[in-house]
Amino acid sequence: MDTNFFNQIAQMDIIGDLHITVAKATEDRLVVLVMLQNEACGDSAKHSIPPLSLRGTAEELDQGFFENITAPMQSASGLMVDMEGYMKQLENTKKQSAMVKEKEDRQKKEAEAKDKKFNDAMAKADELEKEGKFREAWMKVPEIHEFPLKAEQLRRRKAELSAKFAPDLFGSAPEKTATEPPKEALFPEHGYTGEDEQAEQEETETHEAEYWEEDPDEPEY
Repeated sequence: MDTNFFNQIAQMDIIGDLHITVAKATEDRLVVLVMLQNEACGDSAKHSIPPLSLRGTAEELDQGFFENITAPMQSASGLMVDMEGYMKQLENTKKQSAMVKEKEDRQKKEAEAKDKKFNDAMAKADELEKEGKFREAWMKVPEIHEFPLKAEQLRRRKAELSAKFAPDLFGSAPEKTATEPPKEALFPEHGYTGEDEQAEQEETETHEAEYWEEDPDEPEY
């Protein structure tokens, strides 16, 4: 007998597995449960789709079975396909969100590491400055290209340190006053002191005065 049953099932526009359960309700009536399952759908909400229940005599079911199940099964099929598409989009969104968070965490860690490098270098420069090692401190100050956002701070710090060890190229050397060294410096073995020098000067002046004083016995020319 050619029922054309499976041919009509094959023509249905559905995706998934069609499950049909047939049971006798009474002597002449049947209960048919039809359910579509799609294993590719990852949404657990698919399990809440109830099976389609048909009741009638064998003749009634033969005449109206496909007419009554085609539209509901196609709707259920489309719903689960949409659900699967939604789940894939949701999964992609989760992955993108995870990637964004991972990127933010990585950038945060890089920023923290960079800040630590900057602070450590500046602290070392301060320590060397306190020890009077100005040139070494200047070298410890990071380069501007490494921390462009802190360029002004770095320029100011380098200038402060370089001023403490770099020569003044435009300043003049202090003038030296030529002074005659004291005699105690020239003749330390004689033990000259300031009082000795004053006494010697007074004695010299006395001898000169005596030399130029007129001698009353000297004949006049």
